Amino acid sequence: MSSITTHVLDTAQGKPAFGIPVSLELEVAEGWQQVGRSVTNGDGRAADLLPSGELKPGRYRLSFDTSAYLKRSASHAFFPEISIVFEIHDANQHYHVPLLLSPYGYSTYRGS
Repeated sequence: MSSITTHVLDTAQGKPAFGIPVSLELEVAEGWQQVGRSVTNGDGRAADLLPSGELKPGRYRLSFDTSAYLKRSASHAFFPEISIVFEIHDANQHYHVPLLLSPYGYSTYRGS
């Protein structure tokens, strides 16, 4: 399992959001470097973003391309892309960063 995982829940429909492309990037001196990519599955989860053992301390960014999903859900994409930046201090832990999505808002937190 990846050291960094996420899942997306569509709070307007009360169900997981499937088919959302997710990108994981690490901040480096030159900007952001992509280190992982996935698409949410039928349970809204992306558990294969970063191969085990490749996590290192630093600043990471998860980017969710929500536009196609929201259009499929008959909603307008007010937030066509959502980026969440967070910092890893202990590379020995697992980090789960969920996204709660609705047509006109979103929320996130550090999960377990």
